[in-house]
Amino acid sequence: MVPFFVLFAAVTLAPLGYAAWMSLFREESSGLGFGGTERVFAGIGNFTEALTDPAFLASFGHIAVYCVLYIPVMIGGALALALLVDSALARAKRFFQIAYFMPHAVPGLIASLIWLYLYTPGLSPVTEALQALGAEWNFFGTDEALFSIVNVSAWQWIGYNMIIFYAGLQAIPRETLEAATVDGAGGIRTALKIKVPMIRSTVVLTLLFTCVGAIQLFDAPKLIQLRATELGEEWSPTMYIFSQAFQGHDYGLAAAASLLLALFAGLLSFVVTKLGNRWKAAA
Repeated sequence: MVPFFVLFAAVTLAPLGYAAWMSLFREESSGLGFGGTERVFAGIGNFTEALTDPAFLASFGHIAVYCVLYIPVMIGGALALALLVDSALARAKRFFQIAYFMPHAVPGLIASLIWLYLYTPGLSPVTEALQALGAEWNFFGTDEALFSIVNVSAWQWIGYNMIIFYAGLQAIPRETLEAATVDGAGGIRTALKIKVPMIRSTVVLTLLFTCVGAIQLFDAPKLIQLRATELGEEWSPTMYIFSQAFQGHDYGLAAAASLLLALFAGLLSFVVTKLGNRWKAAA
């Protein structure tokens, strides 16, 4: 196990420690900006500044609304596809598993670029098809941009989580399903009353990973923001951190915001796990 802990310390603990050290300092200029900058000790000043910055707090609100839309679509869609593939009536199961998983094999940045093209009027066959049907939809509008981001994320992750759910469904004893069939349960009732309750642990684990991944959202909104400028440069927490570090060159504030985001992710994981355990216990 030594190689694992060495790698873990090098790529996880060391960067966390360095970020914690950076968060305690800030760059200050002297001589009306002509005397260069110097690093001064700020204590918890960067943390206070982040927690009182309306843009940073608003970014968590944006992600909360995103989760309300994204999580039901992604979890529900992945579970529905897994149940369909696991159905006794399904054919070519291996083909559909690979087909549904393919979008996840595309790197997130590339997927966002693909959808950015598909959202752009004059270039996209999607917008042309909508116009031919007499429908109008501005994918980069103030209200519509959020749905565009949700679509990109759902397209990329539904297939991945479908594979996880399908693996959980395959672990259900076939005798249990045969007994349900003998008792007269149809396919839908078997899926809702037998299969879904028996993979609650898998659903909770997937929900946990989805929540933690959602608060780290970066690729899709960053690229969509290139056209949907109303989103702003600091729409999500990770975009706020990126903006502070590489546009504002305030690395202390960015490090403090990063640690606050990590703390929030830990608390969110704890809450989701507790709620998930209660749901499993209620079975």
